[in-house]
Amino acid sequence: MNLRFVLFFFFPFIFTCSGAKVPLPTSEELSILEKKYSEIESTCTKRILKNSVEISSFSTRGDARLFLGNFKGARSDYEKMIELNPHLEVSHWRLGITYFYLSEFKLAARQFEIYHQFDAVDRENGIWRFMSQFQLSGLNEARKNFLRYSQDDRPPYPLLYSMFAGEISPQEVLDRIKEQGFPAEYQVRVLFHANLYIGIFLELTDDNPQRAINYLAHATANQYGRATGTYMWQVARLHHARLVRSVHKLHN
Repeated sequence: MNLRFVLFFFFPFIFTCSGAKVPLPTSEELSILEKKYSEIESTCTKRILKNSVEISSFSTRGDARLFLGNFKGARSDYEKMIELNPHLEVSHWRLGITYFYLSEFKLAARQFEIYHQFDAVDRENGIWRFMSQFQLSGLNEARKNFLRYSQDDRPPYPLLYSMFAGEISPQEVLDRIKEQGFPAEYQVRVLFHANLYIGIFLELTDDNPQRAINYLAHATANQYGRATGTYMWQVARLHHARLVRSVHKLHN
């Protein structure tokens, strides 16, 4: 049976450990997304057949393929962009994400490392490098080789970076976000990023995958993410589905 059907038809929400309902995207919402990005992929393919050196078509098709869960296809398109313009390599964090989900962790770590030369402020990139290093060498080595930042970054990334470094707990991240007193709409945005990376952090470091699933569900259900359809929201929903699928296989 199709996992999307199982998760989102029978279970359009999940219960968190606290008992609260988290409304996940419905099967209809996911079908609309699939149709949208399939059409974009098809349109870009037609453009590429007419002009095989148009980088924007490979970029857009790569994104569409990733949002469809086709990481190999996205990797191919992103690498083609660099083939056409080698100067793009240093800034191509999206390629690093495809490497990560294809379990090419050494390539992923390198991609996030060279991106640091392009942007030495973005701690989100540092988190992805940590995640890649963790898969290669474990927690201690990942922390030992943490990328270092001297400039401030957007909320909640300084807090999340401290969490990955082992300096504060996931709950402390959330408590400190609340203490900041952000406007409601902005807090929803901040909480999207917090829930996504707390979920991934717990997936890596906690023996109970349900805790990670709970946070990733909150990121997937987040109204800022769903309304904007940002790249990282797409990653969040795919990561959540992947972890649920993994746990489902373990118990069946």
